[in-house]
Parts: sequence; structure tokens; C-alpha cells
Amino acid sequence: MLLLVGEHSRNGSSGGGGIDRYDDKMPTAWEETNGTAVGTGLQTVAGVGGGNSIDWTAPAGMLGDGLNLHVAYAMTANSGHVNDKASGGDSTGQGRGFDIALSHTGFVDGAEVFLGYSNIEQDADATIAAGKTGDRSQYVYGFTYAAGSFTVGYQYSRDNLQNAGASATSFYENNAYGISFQVNDDLTLSYGAHESEVNKTNATNVDNDAYSLQLAYTMGGASIKVAETHVDNANYQTGAANDIDGTTIALSLAF
Repeated sequence: MLLLVGEHSRNGSSGGGGIDRYDDKMPTAWEETNGTAVGTGLQTVAGVGGGNSIDWTAPAGMLGDGLNLHVAYAMTANSGHVNDKASGGDSTGQGRGFDIALSHTGFVDGAEVFLGYSNIEQDADATIAAGKTGDRSQYVYGFTYAAGSFTVGYQYSRDNLQNAGASATSFYENNAYGISFQVNDDLTLSYGAHESEVNKTNATNVDNDAYSLQLAYTMGGASIKVAETHVDNANYQTGAANDIDGTTIALSLAF
């Protein structure tokens, strides 16, 4: 599968609040492993920051050099982003939720450690088909380290859905790692992986693994980015049809 993507230049980037900022913080030449337009279906941590929430960041210097704190709060955690004069939808048994995200760059030169925790209220009723056994919790921790032209990283995350039922999803568990190498001012290479496992209440587990080799090259106002991505068991479904290989090419022009 070959995907061609044309882009105008974009200044800055966007991301979620709360622990959603740490869904995949691994070093890359271009995009997250599951963000190269090759469908993976990976379930990462989003917390309340993936929907409508209030996000607060501690002012610079409040907590000391290198320490950053982000707190997110949602009155109804299941309410998604909406357009003008639209509604966020039914809460489907979810209530308030909060995220706490911390990072620190002061331990070792070139290193950053980060961690986050999320809790979302859920109506606990294991007697119904779509019931829950308790509140939903998510957490993530990891690090990145830059030395010379190399940057490496590793992170672990888990999403405890607390679903009831004989074959419902109990939790997702993820390990991600990556390495990037800046060859020169114009060329960067990277390799990343995001290995996930869904765990069912009937003890059935399925792996969903994605791997991406990437290149980013800039020349004047033009840049080209290439990602060669492989996915095993996309969307946590087994079978040959769910093993995917894709090449994504993007061209950016600055005017």
C-alpha cells in the first residue's frame, strides 16, 4: 500500500491535554508509529484530555527548573469535541474525570522523564451486559534521552476499562520505544515501535504491534517525509488481512 500526501507548511503542532500529550512521546523523524495514515487501531492512553476538558499548566518557574505539571478536568469525561451549537452526546455512564501529567528535564543533561495518571468515574454495575466493575484508570510513564545526534526513548502505558461481561475488554497494555538520528541539518532518520495487547475478561489476549521506519529531508522551503510502516493484527484482529504494510510519502512546500 502506497499513500501520497501533499501538504502546505504548518507552523506548530497540536495535541491533546492531560495525559493525552503522552500517548506516544517517542522520538521520530516525522510522525508517531500509529500516525502515518496506515490504520493500526492501537488503543493508547488519552484520559480526559482526548475530549472536552479544562487543561491547566503550572506557570514557568513555579515548580523549579525542569519540572512541568499539567492538570486536566472534565465534568463529563465522555463528552467529545463539538462544533458551534452542538451537543457532546450521552455520557453513557461516565462522570467526572481528571488527569495529572508530570515531566522533568533536570535529572540528567539531555534526558526527560514523564509520567501521567487519569481517573474517570464510571457507574459500577457488573450485572448488565455493558456494565462496569469500577472507575476507569489510565497511567503512563517513560523517558527520552538525547546524546549527540541520537535520541532514544521508551514508555509503558495501561488503560483499565473495567468492563464486565464474559468476553469484554478488561484493559490495554502498551510498550513503545524509538530511536532517531539527525544525520545533518537537513536529514533525520528514525525507527519506532508501539506494541499493544488487549486483555479480555475471558483471558483471551491479542497483540497489535506497529513498526515504522521514517525519513525526513528538508531542502530550502521544501521537505519530503517518508514512512515505511508494518502492522501485525491491526485493530486487535488476527488473520492475514490484518497484517498491513504501507509506505507513506508527504511533500511540504513553504510559501
